[in-house]
Amino acid sequence: MAIERIDPWGSVLIEDYQKIIESYGMEPFNEKILKKFPKPNRLMRRFVVFGHQDLDRIADAIKNKKEFAILTGIMPSSEKLHLGNKMVVEMVKYFQEQGGEANVLVADLEALATRDISLEEAEKRAMNFHIPAYIALGLDPKKTNFYFQSKNKIVRDLAYEFSTKLTLNEFRAIYGDLNAGKIISVLTQIGDILYPQVKKSKPVVVPVGPDQSPHLRACRDVVRRYKKYNFILPSATYHKYTPSLDGSMKMSKSQPNSYISIPEDPEEVAKKMLITKTGGQKTIEEQKKLGGKPEECVIFELFKQHLIEDDDELNEIYEKCKQGKIMCGECKKKAAELMKKFMEDFNKKFKKAKEEMNKVNIMKF
Repeated sequence: MAIERIDPWGSVLIEDYQKIIESYGMEPFNEKILKKFPKPNRLMRRFVVFGHQDLDRIADAIKNKKEFAILTGIMPSSEKLHLGNKMVVEMVKYFQEQGGEANVLVADLEALATRDISLEEAEKRAMNFHIPAYIALGLDPKKTNFYFQSKNKIVRDLAYEFSTKLTLNEFRAIYGDLNAGKIISVLTQIGDILYPQVKKSKPVVVPVGPDQSPHLRACRDVVRRYKKYNFILPSATYHKYTPSLDGSMKMSKSQPNSYISIPEDPEEVAKKMLITKTGGQKTIEEQKKLGGKPEECVIFELFKQHLIEDDDELNEIYEKCKQGKIMCGECKKKAAELMKKFMEDFNKKFKKAKEEMNKVNIMKF
C-alpha cells in the first residue's frame, strides 16, 4: 500500500519503511550507527528502530560524556496506553541510563485544542494514570522532569514566536488538511521539542513512531531559519509500529478486538494471544513439511518487539518456525504466558508508582 503522507492522527500500518526513510529525510538505523551506542537495547539491536535523524550527535555526547537531553510527551486522552507508548518509554529509559536528561511533557494544551479535553481533566488523568504508568514502564521518577504544557510559559511563548516561521502552505505540505486547533498544537509541540535548549544549546533526542515525524520535520525547519537561540537541530529515533493482532494495521484504540491496551486484564490479554494472526500453514502437516513464515506472524513480531529479551531464544524460535519444528499453537501459548506476566508485572509496578507520586519531579513555573 503506497503512502503519500504520514498522518500523526491516523492508524495506517506502514509496509515500506525504506520508502519512509527516503521520503521524510531520515537516515537508516543500521549496523554502522548501532555500533556507536553502548549496550543497545532490544529495540535497537533488532532494528525495530528503523530510522533516525542526527543520532551521531547523541552517540558523541554519550561517548564523550557531554550534556544531552531526551524529550517525549504524554497525551492524556484516556487512561490507557498502548505498546507504542511502551517502546517510546523504553527508548527514553535507554538514553536516560546513558546520562541524558529526561523531559516528559503532558500535552494538556494539545488535548484541549484537538480533543476537547479540559485542562483540569487532562491534569487529573495525567496525575492519576499517565505519569505513574510511564514510571511503571521504566522511567526513573527522581531523574525525570515532568511538566504540563499549559503551565510552561516558555513553551507557549516559543509557540507564538515560531508562528511567523512556517507558512500555511508549509503546514499543508507537511500535515495535509489542518484546522486552527491542530496548527496551535503543532507550534506548541515545536516549543516543547526545543524547550530543553532554551537555557543552553545541547543535543536533544526525541524517540517517536514514524507518524510523529511531521512534528520533527516542522521543528527542524524552524530551527534552520530561526537563529535567535542558537538551537541545535533536534535528533530523533523512529521505531516500527506494532501491528494489530489481525495484522491489518497499526494498533489503534478504534479496533478493540485487535488492540492491546496497557493495562489490560491479564487473563483477557492472554486469550487475545490465542486468536492472533500467525504465519503458519493451513494444516499441521503442511507446517511440518513447508515450515512457517515468522516474518508474516504477529505473534513473532510481539516476541521480537516486546516479549522476549534474549536474542538467542528469539533466533531459535525463528529457525524452528522456518523449519517446521514448532507449531503456531505452541507460540500462541508462549505469547499468552508472557503477555499475562507482563500485565501482572505492570499492575504491581503501577500500584507502587501511584503510592510514590510524592517522589516525582513535577516542574513548577
